[in-house]
Amino acid sequence: MRIAIIGTGKVGAALAHGLRGKNHQIMLGARDPAGVAKLAAETGARAVRPQEAAAGAEVVILALPWATAEAAVKSLGDLSGKIVIDCMNPLGMIDGKLGLTVGYHRSGAEMVAAWAPGARVVKTLNQVGAELMADNTGLPHRPVMFMAGDDATAKAAVTTLLTDLGFEPLDAGELEKARILEPFALVWINQAILRGKGRNWAFAAVAET
Repeated sequence: MRIAIIGTGKVGAALAHGLRGKNHQIMLGARDPAGVAKLAAETGARAVRPQEAAAGAEVVILALPWATAEAAVKSLGDLSGKIVIDCMNPLGMIDGKLGLTVGYHRSGAEMVAAWAPGARVVKTLNQVGAELMADNTGLPHRPVMFMAGDDATAKAAVTTLLTDLGFEPLDAGELEKARILEPFALVWINQAILRGKGRNWAFAAVAET
């Protein structure tokens, strides 16, 4: 697949590393393509401006800080028909504590869909730290990754990408279910950062054989 990763911070870089060698064409969408030349060389990706990356891609992965997301998404141009993976969480400081700035009656993913009319938005890759997006082969169980979206064909393509990244994909339902996936991310954040568990762990779905 032709994949554009918009945002080259920890999450974007981790996804580029995780998808390296998996028979995809990766473009890194960066405001300063020269500034991510090292990452591009390490991952076999091509660094271009965000609009160019999105225009040439079948799948657009949004790996942006939530505070800049709306302007960044709207600047990408027409995304109608493209699969847009929203791996962002709408986080901010609320009464001095980290929490969701959007939640329960609306999700960040639904807002992304409104900013990109006609795009086939899938919410996923928001439930674990970036390190395990790059490589989770050291875990004793295959980590689970939930996804939500309204388009079955888009979710089938995303299932392939999640599998390539080493996750067990589980379908949570329509895009509205992002309203539960974004709070679910806070469970990982609470344990990893606030409760001292660290970042090198993930949720797994363990069933009886």
